Amino acid sequence: MLRSMARCLMAGLALTTISSTAALAQPEAMPRTMVWTSYDLGASGYAEASAIADAFGRKYGMRVRIQPSGSAIGRLQPIFNDRADIGFLGNETFFATEGLFDFATPRFGPQDLRVLMGKVNSFGMAVAADENIDSVADVEGKRVAYPAANPSSSLKCDAMLALAGLSRDDVEVVTFPTYAATMSSVAEDKADVTCTVTATGQMYELAESPRGIKWLDLDPEDAAGWERLNNIAPLFKPVSETQGAGLSKDNPAQLMAYRYPVLTVRADMDDDTAYALTKALDETYDIYKNATSTASRYAIEDAAVPPIDAPFHPGSIRYLKEIGVWSEDSAQWNEARLARLNALRAAWSDMMAENSDLPEDEFAELWSERREQALAELENQ
Repeated sequence: MLRSMARCLMAGLALTTISSTAALAQPEAMPRTMVWTSYDLGASGYAEASAIADAFGRKYGMRVRIQPSGSAIGRLQPIFNDRADIGFLGNETFFATEGLFDFATPRFGPQDLRVLMGKVNSFGMAVAADENIDSVADVEGKRVAYPAANPSSSLKCDAMLALAGLSRDDVEVVTFPTYAATMSSVAEDKADVTCTVTATGQMYELAESPRGIKWLDLDPEDAAGWERLNNIAPLFKPVSETQGAGLSKDNPAQLMAYRYPVLTVRADMDDDTAYALTKALDETYDIYKNATSTASRYAIEDAAVPPIDAPFHPGSIRYLKEIGVWSEDSAQWNEARLARLNALRAAWSDMMAENSDLPEDEFAELWSERREQALAELENQ
């Protein structure tokens, strides 16, 4: 079904339409039409957005247009401008709320975004099995592959180093032009460690080679290590991964969970609409859960709990409370995440009042200082 759908969508826009005679009654707060953004055609996030759009069409008669883009700005700008309703995004949701990288310019700054849910994925450090590297601590002094101009992957690698109290200063950083090149680097003996997802062709090739593959466990019981890890970015948690190169139910690896896609909306989305959409994502799960090899991870008890890249929308929280998924721990995390976002937005507003005409590089440097100051003040409250 998805392959035939993709052939119809090569123009770059997906339009899912289902006859209303075959659909159930649409909840009052559910829009009749929506625009969603996603990664490009061929990405798993695009395939899953298409499958969910199809499920919404089947059950509710909703029409969804999917607008793919290869850039973070391209996926988020329509949401900022209220020309798209939901983004099926990656860590750009976190970067946008923090005013980092592409969003550390006067044009953007910390954006007021919320999330409905996010599919759980894993990320880890892979090494060749024949290397004498058995833990993240053993990575000290080793060659670690980093991709150029890929802040999402680099952030995750920094976070995993922090688990062992390490940083880039403690390893030999080897920069590659693409993320794909970093994944091939260990097999080609151009690096000792690569930071990646588990189920890529390059990782399977390493696992099947004479060298074999080893995933470095991120000990879920290392509370101090995980605190250091989440000081890099408060959006990761331990996960036991059984899918991917060299992994199985009998041979799992203890890795780091992150969210992709993150279903991201504007903070000012109507509460009833966010409630209805979250409910719809739950009620149609059985229709789309087999769309990709990991689409089953949209199960709401896994996908709609923290940590995640931005605060949850109040309308989404209302539904999660109704079905018993939202806990006191979730509430505490969300309150802290919202306080962090508000502190950064206030610091940005103060800085913009006096410095919006600075040259771009000076502006970014000043914002980096103000951002760290705002976070330090928040931590000391």
